[in-house]
Amino acid sequence: MQTRQNIARTTVKHAVVAVMMFGFGFAMVPLYDIFCEITGLNGKVQVAVIQAPMEVDTSRNIKVQLVSANNAQMPWRFTALQSEVELHPGEWKQVGFWVSNVTENDMVSQSVPSITPARAAQYVQKSECFCFQQQALKAGESKQMNLVFTISPELPEDIHTVSMVYTLFDATAFADQQQLVAQAD
Repeated sequence: MQTRQNIARTTVKHAVVAVMMFGFGFAMVPLYDIFCEITGLNGKVQVAVIQAPMEVDTSRNIKVQLVSANNAQMPWRFTALQSEVELHPGEWKQVGFWVSNVTENDMVSQSVPSITPARAAQYVQKSECFCFQQQALKAGESKQMNLVFTISPELPEDIHTVSMVYTLFDATAFADQQQLVAQAD
């Protein structure tokens, strides 16, 4: 009798722990976003802006390093066509990234941006970015993906170099799930 009670108690404890772990995992994304917003970490810029006229500060030059990276599970080739550009704050720049699906499968990617130093992220404005939406490529297909951006003249004077890193992730499974949900509706 005592053994059955112990088994039941242990089962309930494990079930509660499993539910708590699921809840914690579910809450991680919004909690991480709040943490990043409060601390200024991660340098995410995900909002497109209309190319509004902005006064160009010709007295300063900002070096922008463009870095492309693949997540370990992403087999595509992904590279910035220019490793760095210079611009005056307030000047709009267009740069390109080249991507190739070298697999034998149609795939979907999602690029995740990060800007360093983190405090520069709030001064970067993008009107066009391949990171705003998922990119689908057929097996063996390649294409150029563009980024149009500016850096506000309000960028602190002590920042002379900004690094914009784009990490490419495989979003094929997620895109397949979204397509199935859309077909069900």
